[in-house]
Amino acid sequence: MSGQAVPVYEGVLPPLVPPGTGGGLRHVLRDRYLLRLLVRRELKARYKGSLLGLGWSYVRPAVHFSVYFFVVGVFLGMDRHVEHFPIYLFSGMVLVNLFNETLHSCTRSVTGNGPLIKKVFLPRELFPAASLLVSLVHFLPGFGIMLAGALTYGWRPSPVGLLAAALGFVLIIVLGLGLGLLCAAINVFFRDLEQVVDIMVIVITWSVPMIYPWWHVRDEAPGWVLDVYLANPLVSAVSLFQRAFWFPGTGGDFAFPPDLYGRAAISLAVSGLVLLAGSLVFARAQQRFAQEL
Repeated sequence: MSGQAVPVYEGVLPPLVPPGTGGGLRHVLRDRYLLRLLVRRELKARYKGSLLGLGWSYVRPAVHFSVYFFVVGVFLGMDRHVEHFPIYLFSGMVLVNLFNETLHSCTRSVTGNGPLIKKVFLPRELFPAASLLVSLVHFLPGFGIMLAGALTYGWRPSPVGLLAAALGFVLIIVLGLGLGLLCAAINVFFRDLEQVVDIMVIVITWSVPMIYPWWHVRDEAPGWVLDVYLANPLVSAVSLFQRAFWFPGTGGDFAFPPDLYGRAAISLAVSGLVLLAGSLVFARAQQRFAQEL
């Protein structure tokens, strides 16, 4: 019996699939070990030779916040128009920084790992996913600082506030990963996209009610500009985070954008479509990544 060939029945073995096809984001959940390795690799590469290491995750948001607070809050007097302006500013800033870093790092995630992609096959979706997780690592210190500040100003958790925070956070993650996948795929073929994303990051910072309240746009701009402004998913996400961590510590007389939760639900649905589109474009384009890199 040992010398007999083992029969192979039709339909038992799965069909052969060319490398780089199929799977999509399912690879990220299946290959969690590889994902952890990529996250550690990116963190080590980013802080190689650094004295502070991850301590820069505290320094960057602190410096960023200080510049905006003193220039906009103190020198331009915004702290006299918005109650507890430091928390208003920082609660939006941590979320905007998370989105900007996710978009920025995901865009460069494939081209930055070109040598690895050309040498060995592994699911390409792991690279944008690893960039997202690294952005979350950098998000946590700023979020902790913001939470401590909110507690100092009288913030206390509530079910409505926690729901708002979760909705805003999920919105940022879904939209950031969707756009990140799309930009990562396109950037392999058109490297100018990196410069476009750098410009977008600057615009995004000023296109949300983080440095100023949203009613400045309502009072100073035409109606159609306000409609476009409120249609921005990031405006809903930032407003939800402010609703969760800034508003409970105030006198309660601040008016948020109309139908905030309804707009946020629509934005989340749109972000889901962006994630789906980004996944499909990435899955189709990755077959040529090694060739283009």
